[in-house]
Amino acid sequence: MTLRAQPPIDLRGALVIDSQQPQFAATVAANSDGYFPVAGESAFWLEARPGIVINRLMDVALKKCRVTPGALITERSYGTLEVHGPDQGQVREAGRLILQAAGVDYADGLEPNILTDEVIRKVDSHHAMLINRTRSGMLLLAQDTLYTLEVHPAVWVLLAANEAEKAAPIRLVGLGNNGAVGRLRLAGTDAEIDVAVAAVHRALGAVRGRKNQGSD
Repeated sequence: MTLRAQPPIDLRGALVIDSQQPQFAATVAANSDGYFPVAGESAFWLEARPGIVINRLMDVALKKCRVTPGALITERSYGTLEVHGPDQGQVREAGRLILQAAGVDYADGLEPNILTDEVIRKVDSHHAMLINRTRSGMLLLAQDTLYTLEVHPAVWVLLAANEAEKAAPIRLVGLGNNGAVGRLRLAGTDAEIDVAVAAVHRALGAVRGRKNQGSD
């Protein structure tokens, strides 16, 4: 049997989280099938196509760096991996080796495309209860201000969530970083949400990559 040549890897996005914030780390851990991260650790995330290649890329990092695997998710079209650890240098080196093995660089990923970006002030109590039934983080309370974000590719929602928590004492209600798009829900006062939203826009606006008008 003749082996087929490996297809080129399409980088959707790759990023380093320099210091995971407490709610961010807890929410990621609560929804993780791997080894749990903790607050203060650094993390490297990558989303790529075809999805199955993340197994080979994870192998490179674990054999050469002192990092711990937190996510290895293969979906229909894309694959997502995460490694983390207390030594930011080791995490960054793991990311460098993964990208090198994939034959890509950070700038080869897609720039964030914000699909939905809304602030709802003084949420109704029934609305809050509906959201709380399917939350993946903290509670949304009646009269809170709610911020919702959808961004493509999904991996960029991780950067948005962590930077929002750095900037303001918001509550992280929902974080979905797998699938076609990433989704984020934040709750807090008007002032807290306004500061967090500004931080999200700064973080996503600073990402450099390929032009992106997609939502697949």
